[in-house]
Amino acid sequence: MTDAMDFKDGLLTAIPNLRAFAISLCGTADKADDLVQETLVRAWDKQASFQPGTNLRAWLFTILRNEFYSQMRKRGREVSDADGALTVAMATHPEQAGKLDMQDFQAALAELPDDQREAIILIGATGLSYEEAAEICDCAVGTVKSRVSRARKRLSELLGVSDSSEYGPDGVSTHVMNRPLVGNAA
Repeated sequence: MTDAMDFKDGLLTAIPNLRAFAISLCGTADKADDLVQETLVRAWDKQASFQPGTNLRAWLFTILRNEFYSQMRKRGREVSDADGALTVAMATHPEQAGKLDMQDFQAALAELPDDQREAIILIGATGLSYEEAAEICDCAVGTVKSRVSRARKRLSELLGVSDSSEYGPDGVSTHVMNRPLVGNAA
């Protein structure tokens, strides 16, 4: 019981110093207070990992600093959209057709001879150069180019694709995605 009381007293004693450090990091008192509160909550939650007899203040300052940096990283990934304008403008194509196309592609890819499948995956999926693929396949660069060309031709036949305009969303999806938003018409 005394260890818990000592821990609690140590937390309370450290608050003014934690707050001063937090203000130096955050620049504003309200954000600093939130940071100190989060630090204390984390410390209380993790008190079992604190080694009695070690420097509690240093441990708390480390938690505070790490929490500050975590919040900064999180803020760097977040986008401010208070009025919802960015959210309204976001739109995606339906996924159903893409999943079906991928299933068809995987089935067609499985029908290719092993050497052609290996070559097209090395070049098309992994982004290796022809030279790198040739080294992996232990063959000449021209052989890899030939295998890729034959694989592309065979995939086009198996998938019934005659030109690149047949890839991507269909005409209806494209029309819906490119329509002007209400209130944004120029």
